Amino acid sequence: MSTSDMRSIVVVGAGAVGSYFGGRLAQGGATVSVVCRSDYDTVKQRGITVKSCDGDFQFTPTCTLAHDEPPNCPAYYYVIVAMKVLPHIDVPATIRDFVGPHTAILLLQNGIDIEASVARAFPENEVISGLAFICVSRTAPGVVHHQDHGRIVLGRYPAGRSSRVTALQRSFEAAGVPCRVSTDILTDRWAKLLWNAPYNTLSVLAGGVTTKEIMDDPALSVLVRQIMLEIRTIAAAYGCRIDMTVVDKHVEDTRTMRPYKTSMLLDFEAGRPLEVEAILGNALRMAAEKALPTPKLDVLYPLLATIDRAQRQ
Repeated sequence: MSTSDMRSIVVVGAGAVGSYFGGRLAQGGATVSVVCRSDYDTVKQRGITVKSCDGDFQFTPTCTLAHDEPPNCPAYYYVIVAMKVLPHIDVPATIRDFVGPHTAILLLQNGIDIEASVARAFPENEVISGLAFICVSRTAPGVVHHQDHGRIVLGRYPAGRSSRVTALQRSFEAAGVPCRVSTDILTDRWAKLLWNAPYNTLSVLAGGVTTKEIMDDPALSVLVRQIMLEIRTIAAAYGCRIDMTVVDKHVEDTRTMRPYKTSMLLDFEAGRPLEVEAILGNALRMAAEKALPTPKLDVLYPLLATIDRAQRQ
């Protein structure tokens, strides 16, 4: 396989996260194609405009495919899955045509317990779990607004190191994206859920508020910590121990970052389905398996699930 083949990437799910990081990888010299759903015509004609706090840029994918269009090459070296984690989306079925014998699959998605179905469907392919720490949103067809942060954590699923992860790290770094390789990616995924569970959920349930409004409200800021501690307890029951300093850092980083509408709030405002199961439901199910008390999550989950059901009607 040639060097150019090894940098052949397809991003499945060219929303805010997929478009931003796909564009950065292209800046670093990778050959990047995208699979679009709602923005297909715009991206096909004009590419993707990224308005970034680190400098605006234009991303013209090597190839733009519709979600039901066959791939333009036999297989890619990396498939980056950046779709929302929703019950009606069958990730293995969606990416099957893009996966060949040498393809590694990066799941750049939110939530917990999202990798197992993909690993079962592609037992001969390496699965990489990825976490994006970024404030980014899609503001119009083919337009992405990058407000803050922008780093990646990658790890071989379920643990350890690999040459494929290291090579992908180098591609991100060549594009100017800070990227850390984790040998314990499941613990890192739980650590990110510590942030996603309170802030995504409360941004919707508290009436459409930004991260700043959450932190400025004494009652909500206390609830943030309480939710984080419940997630931390569940993680520990599965062998993923998270130091309390991570909780403190999440809170302080959020307090000082630019006011941000979470991805779940943006989905809610746009009338799209919410990632309720990936962010809350899976964690609650895992807590139940260990008979762990989760009083805050027990209240938040049915409220958020009810809102989500109304969105889908």
